[in-house]
Amino acid sequence: MKESAALEQSFHSGEPRTISIFGYELIRDILIPDILGKDTYEILYWAGKNLARKFPLTDYEQLIDFFAKATWGELIIRKESRNELEFELISPLIAPRVKSKAEHYFQLEAGFLAQQIEQQKQVSAAEAFEHPVKKSNKVQFTVKWE
Repeated sequence: MKESAALEQSFHSGEPRTISIFGYELIRDILIPDILGKDTYEILYWAGKNLARKFPLTDYEQLIDFFAKATWGELIIRKESRNELEFELISPLIAPRVKSKAEHYFQLEAGFLAQQIEQQKQVSAAEAFEHPVKKSNKVQFTVKWE
């Protein structure tokens, strides 16, 4: 079975799975920044856009479901205007990252959102910006397009 087929099957299986928080944080917060160094921020954004191309979603409901299945957290749409969307992301996994003094790196999610909205809205370019909110342990994203 090809890797992409296995990922696709895993995503749509609906089977509950458990994931080690320690393993997740080890890879995401320590290993990836060590490997990517000063370019972590930009590469994670690009990687998020690339993931979105591999998993095209047709609507907001699928987008929210994907975030939950990827263990990225609960994605909430807060506001939508003609050329801007505001999202909020809440998860026990992101609370320690938001509170830390280290770099936050929610660029994987930001890139994923930008590309999904670009595809769904059928616009030539969309960009997403992260806004960690320490007091409420969440991350807000603003996606803009022309």
